[in-house]
Parts: sequence; C-alpha cells; structure tokens
Amino acid sequence: MTNPVILDRENAEKALKLLEKNYPNAKYYLDFVTPIDLVVAAILSAQTHDSVVNSVTRELFKKYRTAKDYASAKESDLLSYVNKVTFAGNKVKNIIKTCSVIADKYGGKVPDKMDDLVNLPGIGRKTANTILINAYGIVEGIPVDTWVIKLSYRIGFSSSNKPEKIEQDLIKLVDKTHWKNIAYILKAHGHEVCHSSMPLCSKCFLNDICPKNGVEKHG
Repeated sequence: MTNPVILDRENAEKALKLLEKNYPNAKYYLDFVTPIDLVVAAILSAQTHDSVVNSVTRELFKKYRTAKDYASAKESDLLSYVNKVTFAGNKVKNIIKTCSVIADKYGGKVPDKMDDLVNLPGIGRKTANTILINAYGIVEGIPVDTWVIKLSYRIGFSSSNKPEKIEQDLIKLVDKTHWKNIAYILKAHGHEVCHSSMPLCSKCFLNDICPKNGVEKHG
C-alpha cells in the first residue's frame, strides 16, 4: 500500500471552499430545540441513521423537556420511545445518568465546557464538540464522525484513522472558519458524490485536487 498523499494548506483551503460552495445548506443533521434535546439526540445517534433518531425524538421531546424529566424517568418508559435505535438499552441508561448529573451538578443546564461535557456518561469528544457548536456556538474543535474519518483520509486532510489524531490534523491544516461546518459538508459530499464503496470521482468538483487515497475503484 502506498503512503497517502496529504494536501498542503493552500490546496486544503481550495478543497474546503469548493465543498462549502457546493453544499451551502449543509448543517447538523439531528433535530433539536434545546441543549438537553441535543444531548439526548446525540447520545441516541451513535451507530444509528439520522432519520431513525429524528423519528423517535419527535414524540420523545414532547414528553421529556428538561434534564430532571429524563433523570426521573423509568428506563422502560424511555425505551418505549427509542427502541428502534441500536443499543437502545445502553443509550437509555446513559441518558438517565447524564441528565441526572446535569440536573444535580449543573442545575439543569447543559455545561458549555469541553472538560465538563466529556465527563458525562455517553459523551465523548465528538459529541462534546457537537454540543458546543450547535447548542452554544462555541467552536473549540471539530466533530469527527464516520464521514470525517473516511473523507479526511481519501481527500488528503489526514493520514490517520483515529478520531483524535484526525481532529488535530484538521485543526493544524485548515482555518478555524471552516471548523464549524466541516463535518456536515463532508457528510453531504459523502452522500452525494464520494460514496463509501464507489466514489463518483469523474463527476467530482475535487477531482483535480483530491489524491483519492485508498480508492481502488471509482466511477
């Protein structure tokens, strides 16, 4: 296997500007109104399609509105709303534990500090970044999800497959103005053009820039 080609800052900037131009409406993909909605939706979203999460939270959010509501809920009651998501039992446990901490330690307010968020059950750095960006407009880092991992390597933003290293590579490579939306733009590009198994390279506006790392077959 050949070593991956990593873009320099100039070409990385060019690639991101093209992505932003082609996906101007790319945004966070889970429905929520309040920060506690976002925490719950984000916990439920791991290894689950966005459409499934959005379908179950529609009714869930009508009944449970505060951290205290979730903290005092029975697992069986929450499961009756969210049993379509993967690992629903574990996620419900984490929701109750996390919301109990938020209710007791933070007075019901979702914390707005990275260190506080990553100490909550079921909340890793990716989810913490997501909460900070979308609930509070605080851009401290970059959420690294499956599409960011896949396309960062393929396009030449990072040579790693580890989320923490990819985030640091992106932070060093691209201007902070891109951090807020890069995950959602890459996801949109993955859905539209840069498919997992057969990317449509001949139709891609990044074709001349992208090194196509790891791509064996493409359209």
